Amino acid sequence: MTSRYRSPESLNTLAPRRRTVVKAAAATAVLAGPLAAAIPARAATDAPAFLHGVASGDPLPDGVLLWTRVTPVPEAIPGSGLGPDTEVSWTVAADKAFTQIVAKGSTTATAASDHTVKADIRGLAPATDYWFRFSAGGTDSPAARTRTAPAAEAAVANLRFGVVSCANWEAGHFSAYRHLAARGDLDAWLHLGDYIYEYGTGEYGTRDTVVRPHAPAHEILTLADYRTRHGRYKTDPDLQALHATAPCVAIWDDHEIANDAWSGGAENHTEGTEGPYAARRDAAKQAYFEWMPVRPAVAGTTYRRLRFGKLADLSLLDLRSFRSQQAALGNGSVDDPERTLTGRAQLDWLKAGLKSSDTTWRLVGNSVMVAPFAIGSLSAELLKPLAELLGLPKEGLALNTDQWDGYTDDRRELLAHLRSNSIRNTVFLTGDIHMAWANDVPVNAGTYPLSASAATEFVVTSVTSDNLDDIVKVPEGTVSALASPLIRAANRHVHWVDTDRHGFGVLDITAARAQMDYYVLSDRTKADATASWARSYRTRSGTQKVERTYDPV
Repeated sequence: MTSRYRSPESLNTLAPRRRTVVKAAAATAVLAGPLAAAIPARAATDAPAFLHGVASGDPLPDGVLLWTRVTPVPEAIPGSGLGPDTEVSWTVAADKAFTQIVAKGSTTATAASDHTVKADIRGLAPATDYWFRFSAGGTDSPAARTRTAPAAEAAVANLRFGVVSCANWEAGHFSAYRHLAARGDLDAWLHLGDYIYEYGTGEYGTRDTVVRPHAPAHEILTLADYRTRHGRYKTDPDLQALHATAPCVAIWDDHEIANDAWSGGAENHTEGTEGPYAARRDAAKQAYFEWMPVRPAVAGTTYRRLRFGKLADLSLLDLRSFRSQQAALGNGSVDDPERTLTGRAQLDWLKAGLKSSDTTWRLVGNSVMVAPFAIGSLSAELLKPLAELLGLPKEGLALNTDQWDGYTDDRRELLAHLRSNSIRNTVFLTGDIHMAWANDVPVNAGTYPLSASAATEFVVTSVTSDNLDDIVKVPEGTVSALASPLIRAANRHVHWVDTDRHGFGVLDITAARAQMDYYVLSDRTKADATASWARSYRTRSGTQKVERTYDPV
């Protein structure tokens, strides 16, 4: 069976499909081998085990959401539907030794929820480190650190967040997570989407080398499939380490469901052959909420808002559940006011929250790039790989209709709202595009910098997923050295773009500025990859513009 690399952000819905269609029989079979591969080896014992780590998320001033998955018996592997109901207790302490217990309780893990459990803890002190663990049948989980948010009206001097996106299991190891975990200074970490990928083994870009195979091996379609894939990811030691170090704040993008997902379908879904899209979407969302430490504010979505004292609030978006289908390139429908990226209710919620906010900074967790992007005069040898990554036609139409560029009326309304209400210090935090960017967000890109900037945007690169040098298969930095100046020349609001490297960001916020430090990995395929600082950009309070700064925080 042959397959060709399908870019994660490709858009042209009228173009021939460039993906391997998974046969229905292979997609629906639940085999013991692939399922078993989703968990690490363990002793042949009936004692419960915590093989997928522990996690916390969505910190509040008085609480945090705790998560784990228990394997009550060896055959109760992710997605199997097997295993008995199992009582799981949890303990929260003020110290690592668990001598100062502040909260405890228990719940029941069942096959109906894939033996995942969540405990939504309340009654904790704000801006405080805590330790927690789970227990079942005499077995304790690993202990982990979490941290509550500052009190709503607290004067907060500083916040620090790790920022990541786009982790393709098969393309490499998750060293970015390990390096963030080792810092020990994060208030929380943000995952901006594509926490998992849905493709089958070898069907998604890995520079022609599958570093470690997926489980299950086929493209995931069913609830059992999605549970198995989440289970595989949660066995990664670097991901477990980061979850055990600080609370996670996550949103989904398309690959948690299927490539280029929209409200009624996805590019990477064949209606009929692969079953109804609605069934696949619902299975994907169910598995996501089972396996992720996420507290949905609105059922079935990831849009919600967190507050971190008077310094910042964080609006988290769901840009897949409500969007119109991506426009066919070149037909002008990107400007159609009847088409939407956010959905009416979510856009109104975002606008109201930004307007009523009384914090110094308004952060927006945003899965696809909001700043406009035009190709300009790229040469043919650079245009072809960039077009493949972005899903652009090789002829060079300057548009990526999966991003906010494909839904210009929503963007126009949002930016006009920021300007007309004098809403300052809005910072979009973005993933998806597998490149690092530092952008102003202009009201009118065509006349910028003569026109105003309404906000700023920091885009983080991928943890492992292919970027331009991987697609072209040239040494790292080769493409970026040529493409970056041309991209910036055609997009004067773009201060920096790195098209080639993998890594993560660290966002540090004070009342005076918000600064993103960009870090890059030495080699995504190496489990012991090193990380080094690459660049830093900041936006100073009141400016709505990005500027370079020459030292990490």
